[in-house]
Amino acid sequence: MQRLTNANRLNMPKLGLGTWPMLGEDCTKAVMQALELGYRHIDTAAAYDNEEAVGAALTATSVPREEIHVTTKVWWDQLEPQKLHASFERSLKALSSDYVDLFLIHWPTKDWDLPRTIKALVALKESGKAKAIGVANFPLPLLREVVEGLGAPLAALQVEFHVLLGQAKLLDYCLAHDIALTAYSPLARNKVSEVPELIAIADKHGMLPTQVALAWLLDQQGVAAVPKAAGRTNQLSNLNALNIRLDDEDRAKIAALPKDQRLVNPAFAPNWSDGE
Repeated sequence: MQRLTNANRLNMPKLGLGTWPMLGEDCTKAVMQALELGYRHIDTAAAYDNEEAVGAALTATSVPREEIHVTTKVWWDQLEPQKLHASFERSLKALSSDYVDLFLIHWPTKDWDLPRTIKALVALKESGKAKAIGVANFPLPLLREVVEGLGAPLAALQVEFHVLLGQAKLLDYCLAHDIALTAYSPLARNKVSEVPELIAIADKHGMLPTQVALAWLLDQQGVAAVPKAAGRTNQLSNLNALNIRLDDEDRAKIAALPKDQRLVNPAFAPNWSDGE
């Protein structure tokens, strides 16, 4: 499987398994099954309450830990340095692992000491317990402040990104600064299955609209995607999207779709209009 690598120690398969909102044994089973099918990138977070379930799969699978990329995240109310470190250690224990491959700040918060938080994040990378670090849900001005103002060695940014929500400015910035962009909710919570243009492209190629949507993302330089899929059929379908090649006509149809349909917008979200 194609991987995204960069100077900040990232080595991440372009397609991963998103685990929210799977819990308990169902989550463990889904991760085990995904690893058996060939997935080598698992995405979780402290806030998902499923790190232990993911850890159970990592322990039980025959796939060596060093072959699996694991991303986890710290919640926005745990960003004071001591709390951040404590959250990280809890994640390691839950995952039954000595390290994580990528550790992200899940959401920015307000009235925080950003330099102290970023210093604490960087310390985890320097300790070797987090191979790479990054952020999620940061608008462009905040991302720029962390990268250029604070000099943080960010390896990845994770944001909502799909055929109905464009992230062109963030992606351009990430490409310019050797930062991978991971798309969460890449299937727009399955809304892509109802888009006539995607249905037409899918029919033309004998595939599913979800595969078209994933292929569009994965074909882009510097972009990874972490669709959630519990069942074997959907996991295989998403894997097979890696082998799909869209043509110029397909890409033009997708480019013409509205790119303003944000689905994840909690009360604590930052000002998305910044930099868009």
